[in-house]
Amino acid sequence: MDLTNPVNLVVLAVLAVALIYAVMLYNQLVTIKHAVSQAWSNIDVLLRQRHDELPKLVEACRRYMQHEQETLEKVVQARSAVANARERSDVKGLGQAETALRMGLGQLFAVVENYPELKANESFQHLQERITGLESGIADRRELYNAAVNINNVRIEQFPDVVIARMFSFSSADLLQFSEAEKADVDMRALFS
Repeated sequence: MDLTNPVNLVVLAVLAVALIYAVMLYNQLVTIKHAVSQAWSNIDVLLRQRHDELPKLVEACRRYMQHEQETLEKVVQARSAVANARERSDVKGLGQAETALRMGLGQLFAVVENYPELKANESFQHLQERITGLESGIADRRELYNAAVNINNVRIEQFPDVVIARMFSFSSADLLQFSEAEKADVDMRALFS
């Protein structure tokens, strides 16, 4: 190739620019992919914390609520389902398990109304506040996760990103979605007033 020929120089310049642009697109896609992973990890941290707190809450309730074993068992089973989905990174399964857990917690906190001694118990109040705070944090992080997933999914479908995404097997991610019951905000404090 004759580098003194202007046509050859233009072709080389265009190829160099195209290569640099492709590398930049690739790096951006990698960054976005890792943002999705990071957002999932942030949710996972809160899910683990809540997973650790729920047995304490159930045990505090169990001391007072001997006639409400079915409600307590629903919470325990839902907690297990959330843990299994979380460990498998099964976003769809997590959505279903979270719905069941939130419904179980809602029932549990509603039943607590029949047990004034339990409502007044300092340990129970602390656990209830802790779990309510974790629920709020999970909701916030779920928003961030879904935003990261949306950015990822849009970018790997847009031209010219789609070319690089297909060449390097970038894949779409699932949104963390919940049923209509889950989307309705559960005001746990109202259950205790």
